[in-house]
Amino acid sequence: MRQAVQKTYATTPADIERGWFVIDAKGMTLGRLASKVAPILRGKHKPYFTSHLDTGDYVIIVNADKIHVTGKRLDQKIYYRHTGYPGGLKQMTLREMLRRYPTRALQFAIKGMLPKGPLGRQMYRKLKIYAGADHPHQAQQPQSLEL
Repeated sequence: MRQAVQKTYATTPADIERGWFVIDAKGMTLGRLASKVAPILRGKHKPYFTSHLDTGDYVIIVNADKIHVTGKRLDQKIYYRHTGYPGGLKQMTLREMLRRYPTRALQFAIKGMLPKGPLGRQMYRKLKIYAGADHPHQAQQPQSLEL
């Protein structure tokens, strides 16, 4: 008597369906928002999630300039970058980052929660962040997502 062979389902790129979601960041906390958006970009909310494929959806975040943080992070959290020249280490506090580049703090937070390497960079390209309430992606008919 032969046993039936069980087959494991493997997601292929042809099986992936991408959606578009809009998230209003007004009044939301920076890290909590980032930890909700990163799994959507990865596709972990889908039943056919595969770790070696980009199965995630597009995410549009509006009102990124109206996020807030808790505690003393505005003055104690420091972002570093290097110019490439000797002695060229620059630093900027979160308060200054939000004032000068209102979307960049959220970009850094979400990017740090994605996988490193080519796959993570592909997932990161599906993230669109805007400081104001308007975005140019109405043609994609994005669905509103409440977090």
